[in-house]
Amino acid sequence: MQATAYTYDPDSRSGSVLLDDGTPVPFDAAAFDAGGLRLLRPGQRVRIEVHGAGEARQITLVTLQTF
Repeated sequence: MQATAYTYDPDSRSGSVLLDDGTPVPFDAAAFDAGGLRLLRPGQRVRIEVHGAGEARQITLVTLQTF
């Protein structure tokens, strides 16, 4: 699934993304670390893996979108 980086805190390595419908979804340090990224800037297109649905939705991977 694709999204756009919305917020990122380098100290906690957590933040949030915006899905293409505008829904914000938070991610934690484990999801950030799983993608092997060092930095994330708001506005970057990212690829995410999500488990669960609705309120139980959780991002498990954040990495840069490549074409």
